[in-house]
Amino acid sequence: MEDLDVISDPVVAEVALAPLRARLLSELASPASATMLAARTGLARQKVNYHLRALEKHGLAQVVAERRKGNMTEHLFQASAAAYVISPEVMRDAAPNSERLRDHASATWMLALGARLVHDVGQLIRGAGKAKQRLATFAIDSEITFASPQARAQFAAELAHFTAGLVSRYHDETAPGGRRHRVVIALHPKLKDRSQAAGEIAASD
Repeated sequence: MEDLDVISDPVVAEVALAPLRARLLSELASPASATMLAARTGLARQKVNYHLRALEKHGLAQVVAERRKGNMTEHLFQASAAAYVISPEVMRDAAPNSERLRDHASATWMLALGARLVHDVGQLIRGAGKAKQRLATFAIDSEITFASPQARAQFAAELAHFTAGLVSRYHDETAPGGRRHRVVIALHPKLKDRSQAAGEIAASD
């Protein structure tokens, strides 16, 4: 089982997004049979088995073991990945274009960059898996509280200046055998969790 799989085929995305099949995929984090899943979901075993075969057909689940149960052979299925991400490639012509929307202060452009990141890294993961090679990546996820909008603006300006200098220092267009990399940095307000939002609403009542 992979840690994460990026779905880029529209047909596979449609199969995975069906509510019942999405539920079955979550149940298949560990191996389970149609009988076991029927007991957990309250569905008929025949119906569960039908959906399992659809998931198997589209590479979202696979048979990982077999065992004899009376006069029949029971198949144990497991999801192909622990989690899934839908690539913007599924939308094809309607997918966001990060080059056309370029605007450093635009939240829409940030989302377009995120969509491109999902697409590109998904393709790289797939290629590295086929080649049985480790994919060299690096990511930072951090939080910061700004005292004022002015402090946020100053931080963004310094970050842009520092990043430009770092890129200029290490970029070598003429390096023989050099591999081009992409650097994406994003800064946005953090979403409030439900408990925090509920507390603020209660305090304002």
